[in-house]
Amino acid sequence: MTNKQRITERFLRYVKIDTQSNPNSEKTPSTEKQWDLARLLADELKEMGMAEVEIDENAYVMATLPKNISEDVPVIGFVSHFDTSPDFSGTNVNPQIIEDYNGRDIVLNAAKNIILSPDYFEDLQQYKGQTIITTDGTTLLGADDKAGITEIMTAMQYLLDNPDIPHGKIRVCFTPDEEIGRGAHKFDIEKFGAEWAYTMDGSQIGELEFENFNAASAVVKISGKSVHPGYAKDKMVNSIYIAQDFINSLPRLETPEHTEGRQGFFHLSNIKGDVEESVLEYIIRDHDKEHFEARKEMMRDLASEICSQYEEEIISVEIKDQYFNMKEKIEPVMHIVDIAEEAMKSLNIKPLLKPIRGGTDGAQLSYMGLPCPNIFAGGHNFHGKYEYVPVESMQKAAEVIVQIAKLTSEKFQ
Repeated sequence: MTNKQRITERFLRYVKIDTQSNPNSEKTPSTEKQWDLARLLADELKEMGMAEVEIDENAYVMATLPKNISEDVPVIGFVSHFDTSPDFSGTNVNPQIIEDYNGRDIVLNAAKNIILSPDYFEDLQQYKGQTIITTDGTTLLGADDKAGITEIMTAMQYLLDNPDIPHGKIRVCFTPDEEIGRGAHKFDIEKFGAEWAYTMDGSQIGELEFENFNAASAVVKISGKSVHPGYAKDKMVNSIYIAQDFINSLPRLETPEHTEGRQGFFHLSNIKGDVEESVLEYIIRDHDKEHFEARKEMMRDLASEICSQYEEEIISVEIKDQYFNMKEKIEPVMHIVDIAEEAMKSLNIKPLLKPIRGGTDGAQLSYMGLPCPNIFAGGHNFHGKYEYVPVESMQKAAEVIVQIAKLTSEKFQ
């Protein structure tokens, strides 16, 4: 259905543009370089014949594929983000194309002995015989989420070129700053005007997700008393030791490296301190809302207990909710998941319905009033030098978009 060479060329064009976001910036987009791809996408949308192409003051790009049927059917949307993660360099991306992958080690960078091996990354074996695009071992690739953008653009071009395929009005949006948790913050739901949407931002082929973590951040501040160590008896209070007690009092096996599936965790992501003051930065995650609230309460109770031991407010915990499990908003409209699942099955793709051990713009958008499950974009090993994407997975994702558009028009006429 979709041309392999053209989808590859489109993807390579996008990943070579550096769009890394910056969590320390307060602007939207957080980096000026994100505008480069945003403007390119707006231009390409106009050139292919999309209607109502807009790019707003925050770099959100929106466009419309008008309906080609007389009946009124729901307006649906597709969303992807164009920023890449600040976790690893996105400058001077130099993709490598592996044709007819043989199932063995892929040398990303011989000089630095960087190997993409199926012995460690077992998912590679799924794509034997396919065309795989990798990094050169010095940057990330950017399939998260330029694969998603590529798939949406390819699907819109295909529907424009094949007007015999019936579809209702379709809206698309490309967003900045998803990787730093702000992709939906300035998303204009009313202007977008869709009844529901899909983020094309999942990983391996077949993924279909409508559950994600409830998420919060926690900053634990511990105040000590610094006294000359030679005269510290009964006077010094070492905040580092108290920090150690706090860390060890949380469930040791409820951390990312010991959990999977729907199991939640506490993750100590940063620590800094001296005798006078220590600061612990945590993220809290759980799919279950009650367990999520219990985790937050556990941290507060632990701080209170330590304060009571020292008979003063020696420790404080500031907790901020970040996003919530979109399952609560999707279940009342499960037909939107059913349509995506049916679309995959019609293309001989096995749907993989599983909870996201993370977040997605779709979660925030769902709570803003736009139910938004997440569909595979095809990439693996995001946010690092071992990232790769099979071209055939991008082709299939584009075909899923086309099929969703067709099925929606058929079911609601």
